[in-house]
Amino acid sequence: MLTGLTIVFLGGDARQVEVINKCVEMDATVRAVGFERLGTPLVGASYHTLTPALLEEADVIVLPVVGCNDQGEIDAPFSTGTLTLKKELFSAVKEGVLVYTGMAKNYLKKLTEECGLRLIEMLDRDDVAIYNSIPTAEGAVMMAIQNTNITIHGSICMVLGIGRTGFTLARTLQGLGANVQVGVRKEADFARAVQMGWKPFAATDLNAYTGAVDLIFNTIPTMIVTAQIISKLSREAVIIDLASAPGGTDFRFAEKRGIKALLAPGLPGIVAPKTAGIIMANTLCQSILEEFHLRGDEE
Repeated sequence: MLTGLTIVFLGGDARQVEVINKCVEMDATVRAVGFERLGTPLVGASYHTLTPALLEEADVIVLPVVGCNDQGEIDAPFSTGTLTLKKELFSAVKEGVLVYTGMAKNYLKKLTEECGLRLIEMLDRDDVAIYNSIPTAEGAVMMAIQNTNITIHGSICMVLGIGRTGFTLARTLQGLGANVQVGVRKEADFARAVQMGWKPFAATDLNAYTGAVDLIFNTIPTMIVTAQIISKLSREAVIIDLASAPGGTDFRFAEKRGIKALLAPGLPGIVAPKTAGIIMANTLCQSILEEFHLRGDEE
């Protein structure tokens, strides 16, 4: 249980609502900022504005999946105003307080370091990333169906990168009857792809494999689907880029050539916010329990 801990939530979308509910269920004292426009009231949590006095009470601070942008602005779709993190606010936070987010940009990393706070990025955890790969794969398939005039079954689908997201996606496409090709960067990934029944190739040799592809799904966060690659694709081909913005696709050239290319980061929160929120909630509560248990042992 989280009895006796004060957790302050700063903004967030529908996923964050699931996390708040879980923390309330675990008997934490929950303060919520940026949820005034939420249609359903947060039972067991209290509503607040963002002030130094509020942050001074916190044992744990929870930010949205993307903590804030490079100007310190927090994603808060349920807020009536703009929430901005500033040093004068975080300077009020007790040293050593845990700050949770999904992934942090440099602004947040620098701010927490300067204020002596411990930043924990949940999406760095293998368990969260693997669980999140399921709604990501489902969302990618949904986008493919919506943006093509062919079935997934029998199509030629290329997945670039078979990390945690790429592996789940390739297996999902295979289950729907697609002919799956995978661009890999490691010998171990090549062997795994063969074992799964996919057709692997070195991602560095992508230029030689794009001719007859119907769908390209990219998970590699560097420029890989270049103008040279796009120039060889059929105009009917569709590119779905799942990498973090700005993605790994030359979207300008794709548009110029008339090829549909879609940037789709953050699919779990779009297609399955409840499931994605439960994943984050369970992991966050377990992490907090572990952190404070360890602190208790040290004391």
